Amino acid sequence: MKVKVINRSGNPLPQYATEFAAGLDVRANNDEPIVLAPLGRAMVPTGLFLEIPSGYEVQVRPRSGLAAKKGVTVLNAPGTIDADYRGEVCVILVNLSDAEFVVEKGERIAQLVLARHETIEWEETDALAASGRGEGGFGSTGTK
Repeated sequence: MKVKVINRSGNPLPQYATEFAAGLDVRANNDEPIVLAPLGRAMVPTGLFLEIPSGYEVQVRPRSGLAAKKGVTVLNAPGTIDADYRGEVCVILVNLSDAEFVVEKGERIAQLVLARHETIEWEETDALAASGRGEGGFGSTGTK
């Protein structure tokens, strides 16, 4: 699937780290280091602008290594970039650790995943079909 991209970052385009990776690593494009205090958050620019095909979205997901090693993750994970958005792709990072984290230019900060989606057409009704679960909510299927 081809996706048009404008790269104003000076960084390489997002890349798959391995042959079977689902997400492309995306890099920070900040002029100055961004210091994330513990529990701090920041919108980190990437310098990328996308033209996503209709019927698709790009999901912005955390990098597992950054989350496990540094406690830094994507705040609204997964973030969604809609097909009609043409602005700069930015990543909302949050530092959940107890130490400062510095985002340097060119650092891999998140993953981008292209995902197909359907458009909902609502069908209003007065009743829903019965199911085995019924109205059971959080924890209703057990905790084991």
